[in-house]
Order: sequence, then C-alpha cells, then structure tokens
Amino acid sequence: MQPPNASEMPRFRLGLVLWLAGMLGVVVLTVTVLPQIMEMVVIPAPLWAVSLASLAQSSVFLALAVWAGVALGPAVGLRAPAFESAVTNRPLAPALRAQLLPGLAAGVLAGVLLLVVGRYAPAALVEVQERFELPILARLLYGGITEELLLRWGLMTVLVWLAWRFLQHRRGSPGAAFIWLAIGVSALLFGAGHLPAAAALVGELTGEVVAFVVVANTAFGVLFGYLFWRYGLEAAMIAHAMAHLVSYVAGLL
Repeated sequence: MQPPNASEMPRFRLGLVLWLAGMLGVVVLTVTVLPQIMEMVVIPAPLWAVSLASLAQSSVFLALAVWAGVALGPAVGLRAPAFESAVTNRPLAPALRAQLLPGLAAGVLAGVLLLVVGRYAPAALVEVQERFELPILARLLYGGITEELLLRWGLMTVLVWLAWRFLQHRRGSPGAAFIWLAIGVSALLFGAGHLPAAAALVGELTGEVVAFVVVANTAFGVLFGYLFWRYGLEAAMIAHAMAHLVSYVAGLL
C-alpha cells in the first residue's frame, strides 16, 4: 500500500497525534524520574514548580520537533507510515508489517549490546545504577517514543532537509552521504543529551564518564537513525523500546 501524498496528509492531525504520543513519555518521566533526580541535588524552587517548568519546556521542544518532521519529512522521504495511516483512516497492518521485523530484530540486538556495554561502564555509573533504577515505563515511553520524536523525527529530519535544500539544491532525493551525516550528527547529539542527567546522578563528569555516555548512546542512535531512514519512524521506536525491554528483562534474571 502506497503512503498518502503530502497534499493528502492532514498535517495538523498527524502532528497532534505524534505530540500526544510523545507527551506520554514526558509525563511519565516527569512524575517518576524527576523527583528521584531532584532528591540528589539542591533545587531553588519547590518540586512541583520545577516539575511544571520541566513539563512545559519539554512540551514546547516536542512540539517543535514534531512540527519539523511533519513539515519537512515528506520532502526528503522520511515518514511515519503507521501514524500516517492512523490519521488517514488507512489499515495499520500494512504500514507496520515492513517495520516490525527490522525493529524487533534491531531492538533485541541493541538490548544485548546494552548489556555487554554495561559491563564496561565506569565505576561511578555502576554505583549510580545500583541505587537509581529508571522505571521500565519511562524507558519504553520516553526512550522508545519521545526521544525518537525529538532526535530522529525532528532533528535528523531537519538536518537531512537542510543538506538537501542548500547543498543538493532540491535535486532528486537526498544523497546517502547527506543522510548518513544527519544520522551521525543527530546520534552524537543524542549521546551528548544524556550528559545532564549523568551529571545530576554522578555529581561530576569525568572524561571517562563523558566518553562512555556519549560513545555508547551515539552508537545506538546511529542504529535507530538508520531504521528511521530505511523503514520508518515506527521501526526506530520499536527498536529503541525493545532494547530497553530486553535489558530490563535480562536484569531480572
């Protein structure tokens, strides 16, 4: 089944559905994780005020990322087939069929690699992990959905569009080199984006901690970016969520 043309796509409805899906992760993270982090640092305001400010800020960033993907994605061939099918009343199964297997396979592989990489984590991070456990719901919703909307649907799409618009002058489809560049840059920023949380938990960012956090998360970001490019946004979401699920289940064994 062919995806609907950009002119046929109800962009506002698609953006709203994507934003609401991403806000699930924002709310869960704010309610379950932020209070734990705030207990470890001195905050200049009541927890409710910090939580409300964080929620508002995240909702704005998410809205911008969603809008960027909705507005620019069709021009460079980056899509969210299942979400697009949902808002155009098309069957979901055909849109998901091509994404499910690659997403699940990559997610299982990423989950195993996450366990392996964890064995080489710096001692400071291992100590934090022993006393701070990210709830599985936050991992699945924020990691699997919200982060993919922010980093892949939003940032990566913008980078691909900029290269296509100003370097390729809108000729044909975006070149593979430009797409790989966008995948790499968005993955690197994905890795660096984990540093503030690491700093709050560890207390001091040593070179070893920075290198581990950035390199490990960048590698996973490249995988998710590739899936988004080749199969669709939902493949990246499935892989990201599955990686966290595999890691969580293995930790219970």
